[in-house]
Amino acid sequence: MMINPVGNNVNLLSDGSNRLNRNEEVSYKSFADLIKEKIGDVNHLQVEADKIARDFALGKVDDIHDVTIATEKAQLALKLTLAIQSKVVSAYKEIMRMQI
Repeated sequence: MMINPVGNNVNLLSDGSNRLNRNEEVSYKSFADLIKEKIGDVNHLQVEADKIARDFALGKVDDIHDVTIATEKAQLALKLTLAIQSKVVSAYKEIMRMQI
């Protein structure tokens, strides 16, 4: 059984089979690069929320809804990141307890 990589370069055909487009080059990111990118995204949301809150305090932003939405996005992203980290650490500990 052949397993094709999932991504933007895979087309689901009408017969249900997956085939790579031969004219597209497949690029893969390492797990470490993916984690760095996503943590950078969370950091960007935190910085953006801080900037909007600072602008609101200085009177540059009048709409409290924008501040609330940016803060909640950043908070939710951080909570999700911490939950994922907890699951990864838990899985690592479980693997380390396995006997070979």
